[in-house]
Amino acid sequence: MKPRTVFTLPTDAEATSPPEARGLARDEVRLLVAAPSGLTSTRFAALPEFLKPGDLVVVNISGTLPAAVDGRRPDGTPVVVHFSAPRARDSGWTVELRLPDGSGPVLDAAVGERIALPDGAHLTLRTPADTHPAGVRLWAADVVMNPFQPPAFSPAERPQRRPVEKSSLEGPVEAWLNRHGRPITYGYLQGRWPLADYQPVFAREPGSAEMASAGRPFTDRMVTDLVTRGIGVAPILLHTGVSSQDLGEGPQTERFRVPAATARQVELARRTGGRVVAVGTTVTRALESAVDAAGHVVATEGWTDLVIGPDHPARVVNGLVTGWHTPEASHLLLLEAVAGSELVQTAYRAAVAEGYRWHEFGDSCLFLP
Repeated sequence: MKPRTVFTLPTDAEATSPPEARGLARDEVRLLVAAPSGLTSTRFAALPEFLKPGDLVVVNISGTLPAAVDGRRPDGTPVVVHFSAPRARDSGWTVELRLPDGSGPVLDAAVGERIALPDGAHLTLRTPADTHPAGVRLWAADVVMNPFQPPAFSPAERPQRRPVEKSSLEGPVEAWLNRHGRPITYGYLQGRWPLADYQPVFAREPGSAEMASAGRPFTDRMVTDLVTRGIGVAPILLHTGVSSQDLGEGPQTERFRVPAATARQVELARRTGGRVVAVGTTVTRALESAVDAAGHVVATEGWTDLVIGPDHPARVVNGLVTGWHTPEASHLLLLEAVAGSELVQTAYRAAVAEGYRWHEFGDSCLFLP
């Protein structure tokens, strides 16, 4: 199903570098506040002014993995491997093969193909993890780290080693990525940027293939401002997979956790007339995946394949902080399920007309339907 929101993304609308590289602080990106009463264009630092005591802002504490690694196909062709997530039902990983110039996915790989990785590691493509007429974009793969094999790269090509940061990395693949990987990037970015630029202030548990970018403009000062205004801040965890911007697929199955304390805070806000404002589509998906049969948010942990849209409208989230999504992206269906298609269309029309910037280092929108 396609979203009702229709727009044409201008060629110069993409944020090609972090705000800091453009002379802006994190919270100085632009913010469009969209409500039935009208639109307000401001800076992200002003976000607390549009909320009220008793509202609850829910944030994602997932940290970004250095999930992109250089590899070689059996014929020697270079490729970039994006590690999306560990598999829910086996010990493998879901991966995506990308062209080295960032222009798109590799769609002609085959079952059994073996991709050489740094320091003798390799992965073997087992089964398609999606289907598409143009080919297979996501694969279920077995990943093997074998230190006794000869390196897959010459010394000059080998990625520079970095010390393993103290973190809650869950397994050998995550730790290996911390030594050999870099942040996932796409063709619209100019240059490469350090992993720290891809970490929201809330990041505590590494596990996302790509940044939960709606939380990036927040700062410690803003969190303090929210709390002193009587606005609650509560955490959830959802580890994101690779984005679906190329082919317009729906979201993948993702790991999430809604703690009991957060569930209680959500229910308190709902009972007392406060709004539940999700910071990003990841938070929305996690909260809506934790709603029980009676319509209450309860402590929940596991994997979610929930797709929020016309067939499954949002039941808990009634405010949303988000970045700007590309035309026909599945995330637009989620935005429409929370804010309504008319308000989303109005906001996107204004964002295009006023030159807002797209993608993970771009500008933001606060929907208050």
